[in-house]
Amino acid sequence: MNQHEIAEILAKPYAQDLLFAPAPARFSYVALDGGPRVVPIGFHFDGERLQIFTIPKSAKVKALRHNPRVALTLDTNGFPPKMLLIRGTAELKLEQGVPEQYILAGKKVMTDEQHVGWTQGVKDLYDEMVRITVTPDWVKLIDFETTLPKDVQDLIDAKQA
Repeated sequence: MNQHEIAEILAKPYAQDLLFAPAPARFSYVALDGGPRVVPIGFHFDGERLQIFTIPKSAKVKALRHNPRVALTLDTNGFPPKMLLIRGTAELKLEQGVPEQYILAGKKVMTDEQHVGWTQGVKDLYDEMVRITVTPDWVKLIDFETTLPKDVQDLIDAKQA
């Protein structure tokens, strides 16, 4: 996919709803033992890239240094389901202190009162963090209203033929 196609999909209303929803992403990567890993994780979307933050000694960081290819899913629990599938390559950068985007990512999932205490707690805890930046190189929006999984669409098309 080219960046224009990716930007068009990410700009769609359902994609925007998912990118800014108060829900974690499902973040997948290949662990050092070669097995797949999926973890729910908070993220910040800057309009082009997803940013995830973690401690420097985390298993994710070690694995991503070995294999930076990742996939994320952002989805809903309601019906019809809506999902944004993203693939990309992770870039890692060690940063001093707590990046503002980490604070913003946390704000999406808690009340203002909770956020104040949480923010102070993370600023007291973390001397440094790793910013994991994922630039999408492939995206797919499935909303079961305007878009379907390809195999389902192929089945519908075959039945109508």
